[in-house]
Amino acid sequence: MIKVRFYDSAEDQLLDFAVIASRYRGQWIFCKHRDRDTFEFPGGHREKDEDIVTAARRELYEETGAKEYTLKQVCAYSVQNLDEKQGNSKESFGMLFYSDVKELGEMPPGYEIEMIRLFDEMPDSLTYPEIQPELMDEIIRSVFNG
Repeated sequence: MIKVRFYDSAEDQLLDFAVIASRYRGQWIFCKHRDRDTFEFPGGHREKDEDIVTAARRELYEETGAKEYTLKQVCAYSVQNLDEKQGNSKESFGMLFYSDVKELGEMPPGYEIEMIRLFDEMPDSLTYPEIQPELMDEIIRSVFNG
């Protein structure tokens, strides 16, 4: 079982990931990795000596080609595998962002994302089905109902 927790803030050095729930022309942007048949939010690991906002901007561009957008930091979150058979995993932390993309350009070549697709709601085929719905619920609660 995967446990997702949300926090108002977290120490910067704990944050390994930036995940950006993004909309373009009223639809959600999801990415398809070239090695998978599932969809995921834009995002990924931050690089050495990179702050989390810079990581979010870089990942959003690399994975969607977004050229013009707003970016809002929503909250920190953590993910932990609580499956006793596999042994409890270390809690990993990320920062959840929301982006309203105004303009999409060409996706930069040479990255792992094969394509993006626009959806009215979350697709059925998710790369992280125990995590992404929780992140989406938090985005909707914090950004659209907040």
